[in-house]
Amino acid sequence: MNPENRNLILAITLSMAVLFGWQVFFVGPELEREAARQQVIAEQIAAADAESRSTLADSAGGTAAMPAAGGDDATTAVAAPRITIDAPQIAGSISLAGLRIDDVVLRDYQETQAEDSPNIQLLQRTNAKLPFFAEFRWTLNGTGVALPDASTVWTADRDVLSPGAPVTFTWDNGQGLLFSRQMAIDENYLFTIIDAVRNDTGATLAFNHYGRVRRHGTPTTSGIWILHEGPIGVFDEIVSYQNYDDLADTRTDKRKAEDLTFDGSQGGWIGFSDKYWLTALIPDQQSPLNFKFSEVGAQDALYQAGYINAQAQSVASGGTLEFTTRLFAGAKKVTLLDSYGETYGLAKFDRAIDFGWFYFLTKPFFYAINWLNGVLGNFGLAVIAFTVVVKLVFFPLANKSYRSMGKMRLLSPKIQQIRERHADDRMAMNKEMMELYKKEQINPAAGCLPVLLQIPVFFALYKVLFVTIEMRHAPFFGWITDLSAPDPTSVFNVFGLLPFGVDFLPPFMQLGAWPIMMGLSMFFQMRLNPAPPDPVQARIFQFMPLIFTFLLATFPAGLVIYWTWNNLLSMAQQWYIIRSIAKEA
Repeated sequence: MNPENRNLILAITLSMAVLFGWQVFFVGPELEREAARQQVIAEQIAAADAESRSTLADSAGGTAAMPAAGGDDATTAVAAPRITIDAPQIAGSISLAGLRIDDVVLRDYQETQAEDSPNIQLLQRTNAKLPFFAEFRWTLNGTGVALPDASTVWTADRDVLSPGAPVTFTWDNGQGLLFSRQMAIDENYLFTIIDAVRNDTGATLAFNHYGRVRRHGTPTTSGIWILHEGPIGVFDEIVSYQNYDDLADTRTDKRKAEDLTFDGSQGGWIGFSDKYWLTALIPDQQSPLNFKFSEVGAQDALYQAGYINAQAQSVASGGTLEFTTRLFAGAKKVTLLDSYGETYGLAKFDRAIDFGWFYFLTKPFFYAINWLNGVLGNFGLAVIAFTVVVKLVFFPLANKSYRSMGKMRLLSPKIQQIRERHADDRMAMNKEMMELYKKEQINPAAGCLPVLLQIPVFFALYKVLFVTIEMRHAPFFGWITDLSAPDPTSVFNVFGLLPFGVDFLPPFMQLGAWPIMMGLSMFFQMRLNPAPPDPVQARIFQFMPLIFTFLLATFPAGLVIYWTWNNLLSMAQQWYIIRSIAKEA
């Protein structure tokens, strides 16, 4: 065996060992450790003294700071009535104590596809094990003046918050300041909060407005490098993706705290992004703002994303000061985020969805598939139709490539003769083969071009299926009830006919029906291609369909359907071209 073949075999063997070893020895144990870690965090938070929590630290180099720790940060529940949130997409409630938005349930989304599965509880009450909420406050330059905090009980002018029916809350501090808050909600997931303070103290006062989202406990994420889940924001039109470890470092690392502080941004937004959900603060886009990510727990994981006015705003006696902010708390629908971004002038609001490096492809692909779904009524059929469109786009190049491979197939006997004739003289062999390719007008590398060009298409489509909520729980036909999840069947229990599960196997070993069909289609497609002249390389290529079958077993079913259908179309195109070339010959 020559060194080139030996190195090729070694490279493939090592690659497969890395892929399988990573799944078995790293991904599985990491998920188990994360589950145990979440349990510990939940127990710590339940036992901790909530009153001792810190708040957002001063903005480094900024002109505004959050209030010090105290009653404003209490997470213990204060007995007070709640008003009801009743919107088409959202249900929940808001306590009159503190007016924290801490109870948001998404009506159209469930945890799983089971009929009795509960709806997604996005924001959690402050007396839950892992509170997750948003709050809005004022700070005042000076002391001795009472401001509303977490224990303040407000008065509401109605009991239900719904679209077209905002609720106005008021609170009088008894010292000449009257605070009011008008809260509205639209038909989707956007809250609008207009905070106002009337000054009847007889003196000019200077206020700052701030808002923050606080998340207790480190959420369990997908753990996949191609997907961002965690703190996110846009400051001066630059997207900032952070992870929870970065925030944890801010508690002990001053430099890290400074890196996660963004002062003087003109507009922007900040919050926490999950795979399908977003909780984001959207303050007045015309105001200079200081933004900051931080971890503020005394002992537990308590993450915070917030903003504050970069400059205090003065209000004379008899005057009123207002500040408008918005809160998005819901599903990351592409069209909805685009609509909000355009309506409110939000820079890169759609980047809350991690479209990845191929953004310029991924987003148009989504809109194309979404439109086809509207026409065909099924996202699986939309993916199949989209595959046809992609094949038509690449048809001229693929046609030229397949013709070249067809000619290579006819020339295989001559190529083999050249190899045998110059077995001991590689230079002479290569020279004669190049002359043959030139004479027959064949490019031996032409077969690689369609594959190379489709790699960005493949990854962009993978992103569409993996990160867009429109694909979540989207059914196809038969056993595929979620195009964004792997094929749930397995060859090892005869696709569900035998009465036992295969969860004990690593995901890549479960081998559903669609990955097997993809592997078979790839095998037959490769049979139409000319075999490599070198027998060792030919043997290696014979194993490629098997390798890809295991590899794609963990991929979304929609992507495997795309690849299978693409292989079938390619086979039909190759078969037609091979017949045409044979007739010409």
